[in-house]
Amino acid sequence: MDFLKLVALDDVDLGILSAHLQDAVVKVGDLVFEPANRRFAAAFNRFVWENEAKRRFLRRSPHERRRSVLHFDRVQSVRAAGIDRNRPDDILSLLAIDFVPAEDSPAGVIELIFSGNAALRLDVECIEARLTDLGAAWETPSRPRHDV
Repeated sequence: MDFLKLVALDDVDLGILSAHLQDAVVKVGDLVFEPANRRFAAAFNRFVWENEAKRRFLRRSPHERRRSVLHFDRVQSVRAAGIDRNRPDDILSLLAIDFVPAEDSPAGVIELIFSGNAALRLDVECIEARLTDLGAAWETPSRPRHDV
């Protein structure tokens, strides 16, 4: 089993996490901010994009998803748009993770952009993120598609 364990300490690293999490889905109730620990965490079901080339080559391997946790440290605050915390079972689909540096870099804002005009903005002292797979992948019949 090839489990991901990735760390992001700058915007280039964050782009790699974003690529691995594109089309990951998360329940609103699985988005957690711990102000006392200055940590934000989310448990995603991510599409296993890194196996798609192998799947096409073998022509028999299924598409896969895997449970993964993404967490950010040194988070000062979290703001949400288009997300109703009173609906914990709502599903969000992640499109991208971006970083907007502040004038007093390395501080800035990490944006988690979801489909349906939903977003989270994390005000951070610096980029310090981790993505960790939690277990084996499971088969999924469909591959995410994007309209151009």
